Amino acid sequence: MTSLDLRSDPADLTAALVDVFSVSGEEGKLADAVQAALAEQAPHLEVVRNGDAVLARTNLGRGSRVILAGHLDTVPENSNLPSRLTGAGDDAVLHGLGSVDMKGGDAVFLHLAATLPEPRHDVTFVFYDNEEVEAVRNGLGRIERELPEWLAGDLAIVGEPSNGVIEAGCQGTLRVEVRTAGARAHTARAWMGSNAIHALAEPLRRLDSYSARVVDIDGLTYREGLQATGISGGVAGNVVPDAAVLTVNHRFAPDRSAEQAEAHVREVFAGFDVTLVDMSPGALPGLSAPAAAELVAAAGGKAAAKLGWTDVARFAALGMPAVNFGPGDPTLAHTQRENVRVGEIREVAGVLRRFLS
Repeated sequence: MTSLDLRSDPADLTAALVDVFSVSGEEGKLADAVQAALAEQAPHLEVVRNGDAVLARTNLGRGSRVILAGHLDTVPENSNLPSRLTGAGDDAVLHGLGSVDMKGGDAVFLHLAATLPEPRHDVTFVFYDNEEVEAVRNGLGRIERELPEWLAGDLAIVGEPSNGVIEAGCQGTLRVEVRTAGARAHTARAWMGSNAIHALAEPLRRLDSYSARVVDIDGLTYREGLQATGISGGVAGNVVPDAAVLTVNHRFAPDRSAEQAEAHVREVFAGFDVTLVDMSPGALPGLSAPAAAELVAAAGGKAAAKLGWTDVARFAALGMPAVNFGPGDPTLAHTQRENVRVGEIREVAGVLRRFLS
């Protein structure tokens, strides 16, 4: 079995985690290593296994509880294993699959689990599986169904890459299909038909002239968006098409519920056939909550809005404020060139240690 030294430099621990293959659905080996390391090196924690997720927590009777959550899985390998280090000191850069998304965050959490036996908040650590695949397989959903008490707390910190900046809440997202219908005809006699692709001109015009909201929540700026992401239609090179579909993605600020966002999109495309394909609500930042305010103070008083959707929304749905906070540039996630600066891993660990100590 792979051996992990949780008390080592978090940057070294990140490299060790990267070197354990854990593509979604194949996290077992890494989960085994994490479970064994916590059991041996963090005897102050209660540790349980749920599928290929590992959960651990303090039971100190503190007045509040903080959840530190990170997924163990990665996207498929792309000639970026094993890890490699370039440079030296805090400016050194660790390269490799998962270094950004999100084994740097996992390493920080594991290091704190072993080296901070008496935090001032009770802490629950959640290392879960299958985040990088369809939502129905996400380990957090299974944990919520089977061990809901392990996801109860006053603040959740998800270690997704955030450039070492606290990103509070997240946008909601939904996807719709706008459908148009026509009548087939030979293109030599086009006047005998009705072109469904041409009928998408009006929905596209509405998108082109759409003015997205900019919303301030808890001093953070969330920018919405409504974008066409695909068009399909056509029968043959000499046939007027009788059906076409425009796919549209809406990213909405967390002051709107998913239902309100859906209603808004249907209003934008009033008069057209609109089908909801998928939808995930956003998460309010909740920075006024005491534990969240303490975290922001430990990070130097700075926070930003999360422009995107992450699992913080799952925790927000459980009634607690949630933030993203982890090392690494999120624009490098899922790319072959994933890499993270060693100093940033250490900086994130330092902020969380100040917050929890």
